Amino acid sequence: MKAFTFAAAAAALFASASAAIDPIVIKGSKFFFKTNGTQFYMKGVAYQQGVSSNTSQTSSIDYTDSLADSTSCKRDIPFLQQLQTNTIRVYAIDPTQNHDDCMNALADAGIYVVSDLSQPGESINRDAAQWTVDLYQRYTSVVDVMQKYPNTLGFFAGNEVSNQPNNTNASAFVKAAVRDMKAYIKTKGYRAIGVGYATNDDANIRENLANYFDCGNAEDAIDFWGYNIYSWCGESSFTTSGYDVRTKEFLNFNVPVFFAEYGCNTPRPRVFTEVEALYGSDMNDVWSGGIVYMYFEETNQFGLVSIDGNDVKTNDDFNNLSKEIAKATATGVNMNSYNPTNTAAASCPSVNSDWGAVATPLPPTANVDACACMMDTLTCSVNTAKVDAKNYGDLFGVVCGFEDGKFCDGINKNVTGGSNYGAYGMCNTTQQLAFALNAYNKAHGDCDFSGSATAKQAAATTAANCAPLLQQAGAEGTGTVTSAPTGTGAGSGSGSGGSSKGAAPGLIVPSFETGFLGLGAYVGAAVLSGMAMVLL
Repeated sequence: MKAFTFAAAAAALFASASAAIDPIVIKGSKFFFKTNGTQFYMKGVAYQQGVSSNTSQTSSIDYTDSLADSTSCKRDIPFLQQLQTNTIRVYAIDPTQNHDDCMNALADAGIYVVSDLSQPGESINRDAAQWTVDLYQRYTSVVDVMQKYPNTLGFFAGNEVSNQPNNTNASAFVKAAVRDMKAYIKTKGYRAIGVGYATNDDANIRENLANYFDCGNAEDAIDFWGYNIYSWCGESSFTTSGYDVRTKEFLNFNVPVFFAEYGCNTPRPRVFTEVEALYGSDMNDVWSGGIVYMYFEETNQFGLVSIDGNDVKTNDDFNNLSKEIAKATATGVNMNSYNPTNTAAASCPSVNSDWGAVATPLPPTANVDACACMMDTLTCSVNTAKVDAKNYGDLFGVVCGFEDGKFCDGINKNVTGGSNYGAYGMCNTTQQLAFALNAYNKAHGDCDFSGSATAKQAAATTAANCAPLLQQAGAEGTGTVTSAPTGTGAGSGSGSGGSSKGAAPGLIVPSFETGFLGLGAYVGAAVLSGMAMVLL
């Protein structure tokens, strides 16, 4: 493997010139090279095609897995090197593809990867949030694929999911994903790889967002915080851009913070004068660098290069960034001599008109075994031969509208009113609907719903691990399953998130083709037809 050499002035901070790339570790609020203890500052570029800020992306979107296209990856590495890149961010990968060639070539070049765990159509939907076994399977499959590479720096469990006060309850489900991915990495015996979140810069919720994801038990909290920020535009300044205020806000944050996206493109060409501030004395003790959005020129006009086949043409943005990044002179500390004093977690925000996510409890762990055990006990289920999954909403609306919604308590996904999460709210859509139909059948002896439900024989015996799981969940599904999952989810995707104003929101746009869209959408329709409904 060959060494990767940066500008001499920043070599000690930004270089990774070893035959086997040195993994990045976290201590306190900083990143370090594991072996030599030198502090690590990201000099990053977002590297993904087909994830645009200006289009609505659903489950049917065709995106390019940048890490599986080894030819393009190797074509682009020399240009990334010209920008002294030591980190790229990818927003979606296909875990069924092979990423060895690209990841190894990036490692040879001293380039680390931060990977989002979701993909278009499989992420947490801000407008109908849930954390399910299907999403668990998607996220763990990415972890399984990426953890073997020493230049995998970390994972994002969400990107700009909550973007205004009325959808902040969705953050509870993202934090549950953070918790479960951290537990999964530990349970599998993988090396320590951080799991974080990438937030938008919304003045109304940014402070609550950061505090919420950091507060409480360390096992549930983020390992790092990514900030998508576009407030430095053109020839701005440390104070005019608000960078001074943002830096003060994170002065005592106890985990690393960095710009997960930056690079305002109005006006254009971008001059990237913020680079000097980001890596200078005003900010480098608080921030661990940042990731410029983005490498590829697309319709959103954030690109540094234009691609035509194997032809790469750099633009003025590229040239300006190259000049500014070459002057970056971040001053860091050595891991061995660093004794963090900012070790306290943030205080959890209170639920009010500006914040909707309770700090505890979090949504239940996505446990595929618990869902399978529950299904074995049912005597009434969905007639999947007659009801298409895209029409489940009507059936949810009916069964959850009866008797103040008590038949759906076991799949409840909203605790802002003080109730508990349902134990089976993390199951896939068919399993959730089957539970509700069965609950109604137990009370009324009616398993028909105009042919949409069908009777079934409960299993004579269940798996050995079912007894404790079913006991924890309770007969009504209102308990809490505390046993850790032994497997991963299965089945089709279960929805994604709502639209976002950030530069890469495509991973959180709702899918109306498959999956549970949340009962809220059906409440209005049911009320209009005279039905009594309950919002879960």
